[in-house]
Amino acid sequence: MGKCFIDGFLLFIVMVLGCCKGSFSQKDGTNTYESAVGDPGMRRDGLRVAIESWNQCNEVGEETPNFGSPRAADCFELIEDAGKKDCYSIQHKVTEQDNVLGVGNPIPGGKSKFFNNVDLYAAEKEVYLGTKCKVEDKPNPWHFWMIMLKNGNLDTYAAICPKDGVKVGPYGPDTRFDCFGKGCMSHPTMYHNYTTLVGTTLRGRFFGTWDVDIDSSKIGSIDQAKNISFYSVTWEKEIGKGSWVFRHVLKTSTRYPWLMLYLRSDAIQGFSGGYHYDTRGMIKTKYLESPNFKVRFTLNVTKGGGSETQFYLMDMGSCWKNNGQPCDGDVTSDVTRYSEMIINPETESWCKPDRLELCPPYHTFPNGTRVHRNDTKNYPYDAYHMYCSPGNGKHLEEPNSKCDPFSNPQPQEILQILPNPVWGEYGYPTKKGEGWIGNPKSWLLDVGRMSQNLYFYQDPGTQPIKRRWTSIDLGVEVYRDPDQVAEWTVSDFDILVPSGSSSNLND
Repeated sequence: MGKCFIDGFLLFIVMVLGCCKGSFSQKDGTNTYESAVGDPGMRRDGLRVAIESWNQCNEVGEETPNFGSPRAADCFELIEDAGKKDCYSIQHKVTEQDNVLGVGNPIPGGKSKFFNNVDLYAAEKEVYLGTKCKVEDKPNPWHFWMIMLKNGNLDTYAAICPKDGVKVGPYGPDTRFDCFGKGCMSHPTMYHNYTTLVGTTLRGRFFGTWDVDIDSSKIGSIDQAKNISFYSVTWEKEIGKGSWVFRHVLKTSTRYPWLMLYLRSDAIQGFSGGYHYDTRGMIKTKYLESPNFKVRFTLNVTKGGGSETQFYLMDMGSCWKNNGQPCDGDVTSDVTRYSEMIINPETESWCKPDRLELCPPYHTFPNGTRVHRNDTKNYPYDAYHMYCSPGNGKHLEEPNSKCDPFSNPQPQEILQILPNPVWGEYGYPTKKGEGWIGNPKSWLLDVGRMSQNLYFYQDPGTQPIKRRWTSIDLGVEVYRDPDQVAEWTVSDFDILVPSGSSSNLND
């Protein structure tokens, strides 16, 4: 797999970059920031990337035949061939045998008691892949960028997904969810083109379809995916130059109209947003703490996925209990918390003076001024798509709308915002169309400061929590809309924290 360079100047750049540790700092006024991710700005030639798939309630449920547990990785180092200064080879860390490990098969170093449980097996497999991809660093080792796939279909008769963390028996029909029958909650096929070197270009890919009952081995492009679902994520980079560019494609179908595809930067261990299993990620700490972090990336949306697509310019997720205590895996009292900025200009505000249950009870402006949703003169209704309350909240303000009780293993609280002038001070879009098709843009978002001011429910009389986030991602959720296509690229992704603070975010 070795490739040789003739361009001596490019070789010099590669050698210089290869001898130095990846690091980054940026001044903002009087403050200096450093990167909180292992691969600052996606500029490291030796890539670490993994892929995961979940069903409607962020579990596995059932593996797709011949593809093993729905976790895989592509991690490698670029090695200069001994004695050949103009030749390089790729040293892969993860084998195909690793990637196709499935339930019932031993995982090296894994807990054998989990080997026959399809959900726990996937978690063990992710930890194992993390050990193979681990990069030693300070303050902690890190693992990989994560590509996340999710299928929104729910078979209510299968009784796989709990309701607000509590197991329920078969029921139905339920018009809130799609299901064509047995198999509707399937995971997609995961075909893998290992990263290779062609000339000076590194390129790799994962792709597949949720329509697992057809021969999909030859379906490698969106043009070949006629009347079926499809996804593809390709990563590409010139050696020694710039950022990796992640190219995403997602297509829904009549049978699979609700699909999701995200690129995530998760904490190095612990519960990532939406899960109750120990995961692995790119953030070199166990969490990010509000208000002290910013996120930078470049986004180019080329196809929007239709009017029902919720394209998240930024999605942050974490987990804490309603009494302010950290989550501990008890799915009846843990609560997933999400905040998402939707940039699809066709997405309207559901939060209105006559629909207060879809508005957070309060809005806090950057200067600290807080207004109640009853204040029709000052409350920015158009800044919110919708808000929903955790299903296990015991002191919710009336009126309220509780979140979908099935789409996470535990109850969830979701706050979705829209481009509006009230977010401008944080660097977010202030009007519809910013960052959308035909308007590619590099963003620097003060996610930490904004997340400190957003409303999230907490039981009255409890100590206000320190808001700690374990997942930062962006991508698309096509909501119950068949035959739609979304395409976009992401590059230059980075998370910035005040210099010296990253070593303090591990308690």
